Amino acid sequence: MAYDATKLKDWQIAQGAEKNMPTPEEWKEKLGLEKNEVIHYGRIAKLDFLKIVERLKDKPDGKYIDVTAITPTPLGEGKSTTTLGLIEGLGKRGENVGGCIRQPSGGPTMNIKGTAAGGGNALLIPMTEFSLGLTGDIDGITNAHNLAMVALTARMQHEANYGDEELLKLSHMQRLNIDPRRVEMGWVIDFCAQSLRNIIIGLGGQKDGFMMQSKFGITVSSELMAILSIVRDLKDLRERLDKIIVAYDRSGKPVTTGDLEVGGAMCAWMRNAINPTLMSTAEYQPVMVHAGPFANIAVGQSSIIADRIGLKMFDYHVTESGFGADIGFEKFWNVKCRFSGLTPNAVVIVATVRALKMHGGGPKVVAGRPLPREYEEENLGLLETGVANLLHHIKNVKKSGANPVVCINSFHTDTKEEIALVRRLVEESNTRCALGQHWLKGGEGALELADAVIDACQEKVDFKYLYPLEMPLRERVSLIAKEIYGADGVSWTPDAEAKAKEAENNPAMADFATMMVKTHLSLTHDPALKGVPKGWILPVRDLLIFAGAKFLCPCTGTISLLPGTSSNPAFRRVDVDTNTGEVTGLF
Repeated sequence: MAYDATKLKDWQIAQGAEKNMPTPEEWKEKLGLEKNEVIHYGRIAKLDFLKIVERLKDKPDGKYIDVTAITPTPLGEGKSTTTLGLIEGLGKRGENVGGCIRQPSGGPTMNIKGTAAGGGNALLIPMTEFSLGLTGDIDGITNAHNLAMVALTARMQHEANYGDEELLKLSHMQRLNIDPRRVEMGWVIDFCAQSLRNIIIGLGGQKDGFMMQSKFGITVSSELMAILSIVRDLKDLRERLDKIIVAYDRSGKPVTTGDLEVGGAMCAWMRNAINPTLMSTAEYQPVMVHAGPFANIAVGQSSIIADRIGLKMFDYHVTESGFGADIGFEKFWNVKCRFSGLTPNAVVIVATVRALKMHGGGPKVVAGRPLPREYEEENLGLLETGVANLLHHIKNVKKSGANPVVCINSFHTDTKEEIALVRRLVEESNTRCALGQHWLKGGEGALELADAVIDACQEKVDFKYLYPLEMPLRERVSLIAKEIYGADGVSWTPDAEAKAKEAENNPAMADFATMMVKTHLSLTHDPALKGVPKGWILPVRDLLIFAGAKFLCPCTGTISLLPGTSSNPAFRRVDVDTNTGEVTGLF
């Protein structure tokens, strides 16, 4: 049954749907899982991925579908809503379908973006658990990350207070000679807290720690979250947790979590986070939730582990890439698929009429403020100009050899003429196009999309990576900039280029992935530039090294690792019904 999404809030639809949500025991029977493969957490459960993958190792994989988007407005394009709607639509067609989406951060949930649980009748349930901590994965990552900082700062304090012989006698520690000016790691918190971006720690006396400048990031920006999304098993996780570079010593040598002897304890904090959480669409198809890394500074994908399970359990497995195809899909294509060895059968590109109008020259869209009237009224001129952005993303997907399907994620303000215009221009590019009304109608509104995806999955895929691993870093960056973003070239600051040359000459980094750091609001490094800009150069100002994740991250523009809370945040509307204990106000 579809709820009236025009009158009910998302949290109200969720509460209605949750009354008939399968229990963990019912999921076990419905999905053919064995008793020891389901780990109960109240109304929801985790899946023991090692047991499931081992039992189903000889079963052929199902069809693999990725959901990406055009360059979004700050409001997003509805990728999670479309992912869930597609799963519901395939379910309506009688297909054995499931999927995986990323876990939301508490920062956006309590700020202006909301919980990323989808919307309307294309919704993930139970919504409260999903939005407020789930089964503790983000808490585990927060604690593991901050434990590394505890180990680092304590070591710096003790090395400052004791001589070599006394240090060795007290703690069996060799001096690491950590350079306080080259501490790479900071602390993490899972909220948007701009006042913690730059801090001084160790104020007080000798016993109050080593005084130095420090910083906070949001938990989902942590390298540990990036690692969780790309590891294959617990052994892989444990090995990577010893390789994280936390600082450099006074001679320029990396100081790692392994040097601090903290990797094992970090793994202990993350031991439960390795297993995906099993949840449900509002129409009761299974959806896993696992990992939640940033897309503009990390890989921006749900986990390889969840995809491995889903492809064994389901005939159609739907996953989601963060932001547009220039960022999320490019990393899915050249990083996640390379690490996992998996190949997509179809890629859904989500587009909205309002975003295409913005790319056609429409007024600025600001999250938390009413949309300008140009987005509420028909304007075929703006729309036709803006479709160039969509066509650019279609070309990006086709370069991988995957089969694209465009989904027009519809709003009530879209006119028949606007939808017809987008459909015509997409089909002229020899690409499938479907209208998605899943927000309004649930699975019934996603049948056209489901049919287009089923059709696309029947076609042969000639999947190929954009670049070989043997290609040097700077050449990779240039290729991505020109082929995916549409830049004329790349410029490097002297410091960034020096770091790039050093990485290229380091054999230990030969297999590191290239993880571009760029705004999601433009194909360029400048979020103000919309559409498909021409005649520009991509500036690289820094290079971050995530040695545990095996990422080299060229930084373009300015990306904050700790977003700020707005003047009208979502937490002002979140509350608890004291009679029932139910959470209200989530969106």
